[in-house]
Amino acid sequence: MRSLLSAVALSTVCSHGSQQISEQPGPEGETRSPRGLSRSPWAVKKINSKCSKNQQNIYQSRLNEEAKILKSLKHPNIVGYRAFTEANDGSMCLVMEFGGEKSLNDLIEERNAARLGPFPAATISKVALSMARGLKYLHNDKKLLHGDIKSPNVVVKGDFEAIKICDVGVSLPLDENLTVSDPTVHYIGTEPWKPKEALSDDGVITDKADIFSFGLTLWEMMTLSVPHLNLGSSTDDEDESFDEDDFDEEAYYAALGTRPALNMDELDSSYQQSTPTSHLNPSSHCTGHLRTRPSAWGAGSG
Repeated sequence: MRSLLSAVALSTVCSHGSQQISEQPGPEGETRSPRGLSRSPWAVKKINSKCSKNQQNIYQSRLNEEAKILKSLKHPNIVGYRAFTEANDGSMCLVMEFGGEKSLNDLIEERNAARLGPFPAATISKVALSMARGLKYLHNDKKLLHGDIKSPNVVVKGDFEAIKICDVGVSLPLDENLTVSDPTVHYIGTEPWKPKEALSDDGVITDKADIFSFGLTLWEMMTLSVPHLNLGSSTDDEDESFDEDDFDEEAYYAALGTRPALNMDELDSSYQQSTPTSHLNPSSHCTGHLRTRPSAWGAGSG
């Protein structure tokens, strides 16, 4: 069985078989831009050459679909489309707005390495509202389920000056009831962030699947952890590294589709105040049963 840790790491660096890179200087300071584009800041997604030929075909199809979807979107909390064009090496690539220097996952890992503890409640509230507004737009205006909400798919500019959702490559169409009713499409997601209904063959997928993953993304900011990956691992103050030999695979699979516990002793009083953070955080309804989860419309109204 493949390494669970490796699988999550791969999804962070190479989301669904593609590479996302920023504008890079070429020889003698020149910038290598895709054909026909100016030198303004952008991000590029292209197929990872390390994938097998069969995988490349699958991922190219997804990239084509992502370009089509992204071109139809325009919202301040969704990374913007710039072009779908040919790169200098002849491969097709999706060129997007440069939404930020780092992903939320990068910032979580940096904060964990520096032992800074949970993000401030005000920062989590800002991320929550930005993400909720982006999801509200996708669900209600565009009738789309993002389908893979997690910290690696949120980009942040500066000191949380802008927060944008990215990677719509596995989005699914929603009907008028905000349900995925097309039998030819399937929810993909990323395992640790999947809701319970996405883990069963007969589960009904609705907009609430994104809300569950959204709640776990906020949980990540409070715990600086990937959901469920620390099950069975023994850590102390001196060593917080993940030891795959200690990983309890059975407990991991049993826990999928739930919210791991929060250590409230690590959260100061600001988390208990009546703010958007308090009603959006994953200790509330976002990660509960799909019938009790709020909609993005309700989440974004704050």
